[in-house]
Amino acid sequence: MSEQHCAQESHELRPHVPNVARMYDYFLGGKDNFAADRDAAEKIIAITREAGGDLRLLAREHRAFLGRVVRTLAGMGVRQYLDIGTGLPTKENVHEAAQQVTPDAHVVYVDNDPVVLVHARALLRDDRHTRIVEADLRDPAGIVDHPEVRAFIDFDRPVAVLLMAILPFITDEEDPGRIVRDLTARLPSGSHVAISHFCAAQTSPDLVQEAQNVYARTGPTGITLRSQEEILGLFDGLELLDPGVVPINAWRPDREEEAAPADFSRPSWLGGVARVP
Repeated sequence: MSEQHCAQESHELRPHVPNVARMYDYFLGGKDNFAADRDAAEKIIAITREAGGDLRLLAREHRAFLGRVVRTLAGMGVRQYLDIGTGLPTKENVHEAAQQVTPDAHVVYVDNDPVVLVHARALLRDDRHTRIVEADLRDPAGIVDHPEVRAFIDFDRPVAVLLMAILPFITDEEDPGRIVRDLTARLPSGSHVAISHFCAAQTSPDLVQEAQNVYARTGPTGITLRSQEEILGLFDGLELLDPGVVPINAWRPDREEEAAPADFSRPSWLGGVARVP
């Protein structure tokens, strides 16, 4: 995709302003990004390296974690998925992972980013088992009660809500814990919620501030990094599945030989899956 083509898609895409979804695409080695995204992403890669982490590796691990979560839930009989803050389509999207196990799985992708909406609608146009909906995580009722969501998801049956790498972009004032509670209160018993959230661990405050300064250029909320305890608190009132909230590479690896000890000392994505009681 050329920069000229993407710029023509929509005046809202703003190629000269770094975009979170396009930066993540760059972390994964994708090509749907602009110079502004690459510049910001390289700054974050350098900051993470100084803090003792490898952001490109973490991005790949995060994508693999998403696949394992979806396949695990599909194997437990879940047939419906709400992926909120979906990001740009890439390898093994939610519908692809779910349909490996249950070919009739229904997936609704939810985002409020025009960059994501343009790409996702083009990709999913001919897929009868998926939908893309414009809505904002800050309004859980607006998602669950959205006419397209209601037409496609049966809320009398279990639903898996995926909040992957989205809650760092919810400020403390917006209260991510309240948002999760509001969402889960609208789900039937037996539903599941999967959350991933970046944890700065023992990263110095100066490096954290540098990262926040970079992300402040991407939008009005920037990014909020939270502690292990704060991330665990997002699951309050839910029944965590084993192994709990851990670094994502330690969450149910596909093969026993890939199992890694849970190392909470380095900056990394923490993730977990919980059942709605």
